Formats: sequence, C-alpha cells, structure tokens
Amino acid sequence: MEQATYRDLMHRLSEVGAVKRGLARNLPPGLPAGSAGVLGLLSQHGEMTISELTDLLAVDISVTSRHVSYLADHGWLARSPNPADGRSRLLCLTASGRDLLAGFSDHITELLSERLGDWSDDEVHELIRLMAKLHDSIVCPAHTLTHVRS
Repeated sequence: MEQATYRDLMHRLSEVGAVKRGLARNLPPGLPAGSAGVLGLLSQHGEMTISELTDLLAVDISVTSRHVSYLADHGWLARSPNPADGRSRLLCLTASGRDLLAGFSDHITELLSERLGDWSDDEVHELIRLMAKLHDSIVCPAHTLTHVRS
C-alpha cells in the first residue's frame, strides 16, 4: 500500500479524537472522560488490579492511579485486598458506579443511534469490526488481553 494511504489514515485517526471529545461533552458533569473510560473497562472486564487496568488503558500507571482515586473518592469504585497478592488491590465498580455508568451509557448509545441513523446495520457492524481490528493491531499487536478476568 502507498505511504499516502497511511498518511490519509493518520489524518482520519486524528479525527477520532474529535469524535471522542464530542461524545465526552455528553458525560455527566464532574465525570472526566478518562474516568468514564475506567468505569467502562471495569464493567466490561470485571474486577482487576491497577496494573491490569493500566495495561488496558495503555497509559502510565500515574494516570490510572489518578482516575482510580477520583472514582473511589466519589464512591463509584471500590478497592479491596487482592487475595492472590497481598501487595495489590482489586478494583471494582460500586452500585453507585454501575448506576452512573448505566445512565450515561444509555445516553451515549441513544446519541450514537440518532447520529448514525442514516447508516446501514452492515456499515455500523463493519465499523465496529474494523475499530476492534485497528485496536488489536496498534495497542496489542503481540499479545491478547488474556490476563484480564472475564
């Protein structure tokens, strides 16, 4: 494939940030987008350590730690001793965190349904498939996330 094609892809990927910021404007007040992402990952993958969460987020552990502290301070996330490793803690959503996540997930889903209403089901499914493939190729090309509890 020509380099110009990858250059075009690079520019299109920068637009993904604008899409994410547009969706983030619909989050509840006081919930930063990164913290909302943490809630989503905990909901999707279940309880995990901060190291596992950091791997999923593909950020520095200090960034993950700030989000975890923020969410715990607001009562949306709980930290409990890890029976498998006394030096670490397991993170999980609280009932309040699950309620918050459900509310804004429903809102974002409704927004996507409205904004993509003129897309065919096949187009939406293809976008999902390609975004997952892109994620796997860029974020975790050499391994899968089997270490995260399902």
